[in-house]
Amino acid sequence: MIYNELFDNVLAFASLLAVVILALVQLIKKNTCLPRNVIPFIGLGIGLGIGAAAYPFTELDMALRLWAGGLAGLSATGLFELALNNREGRTMK
Repeated sequence: MIYNELFDNVLAFASLLAVVILALVQLIKKNTCLPRNVIPFIGLGIGLGIGAAAYPFTELDMALRLWAGGLAGLSATGLFELALNNREGRTMK
């Protein structure tokens, strides 16, 4: 029973973080010229960073905050982008 509540808290926190991470990743994509295949890793890094820094806003443990941040970062950029072979090129500036 406690696992369901914990899982619900992590998913709710990840859902909130995904909006912020999506905006930050879009900001980075529009203002820099990066290879497209690194964008999901940037989203993951931003998600982990925001998840770790969000301790005043949640009572989740650090591992759960990192887990939620990682999920949010990957979902914000699209996990499927990691597996596509035709992700060559650069983002548009």
